[in-house]
Amino acid sequence: MKIIFFKYKATGNDFIIINNTEKLFLLSEKIIKNMCNRNLGIGADGLILIEKIKKYDFYMKYYNSDGKEGTMCGNGGRCSVHFAKKIGIINNNNTLFKTIDGSHYASIKKNIVSLNMKNIELVEVYKKHICINTGSPHHILFIDNNKNYINVYNKGIKIRFNQKNIKKGVNVNFVKVKKHILNVRTYERGVENETFSCGTGVTASAIAAYNIKKLLYNKIIVQTLGGTLQVKFEKLLKSYQEIFLKGEVTFVYKGILKQ
Repeated sequence: MKIIFFKYKATGNDFIIINNTEKLFLLSEKIIKNMCNRNLGIGADGLILIEKIKKYDFYMKYYNSDGKEGTMCGNGGRCSVHFAKKIGIINNNNTLFKTIDGSHYASIKKNIVSLNMKNIELVEVYKKHICINTGSPHHILFIDNNKNYINVYNKGIKIRFNQKNIKKGVNVNFVKVKKHILNVRTYERGVENETFSCGTGVTASAIAAYNIKKLLYNKIIVQTLGGTLQVKFEKLLKSYQEIFLKGEVTFVYKGILKQ
């Protein structure tokens, strides 16, 4: 079997994207895991199948690098929009597509993609952390600015697999507030390591910072290991709406994998 794939990245978060609108590919968990393996395969944080669906431009089916189908991926969604534009699934600068967590509107201008995320109805504030589901569940910890070293892997894996989270697990975000900018580092479940960027994690971290008044404005610049993203939103009573994740997307290369 020959698989034509496209490699994309969004602030260092990288993905294998496959056009599956003709339903030619039924990829097993093992195949996806091997394709995402950086030593044995192409290498990526996740794999995306772009498929047809009624009433929408396309459906984004997302798999984590462990081969299992994942929840919403913000950076993956932004890459999917760029890809759909590149291959002609969408012909203008706006799109409405669907993912596992529902419908998403997005706009694209050159390599900048702005993605509308799901509304947030619940922000769980605890003594030492905050929990928010932005299409994927996130555990957010605010770190002292003077702490130069954070062991994201060791701390993240303990929280991801602790007794409370053992069933489904969470993504773990370590956040510093520096003046008007957030610095976010994320341990991602499914990848089981730190990634260079996590779109749903960046979104959750920005809303968490605003919710507990660490930042007082609704348009927030977020710095990740892989680059800069912007999150903006509207606060209506207890909910957050009109949430947009914006940043650059890069097409890396096209290839053929023989299975």
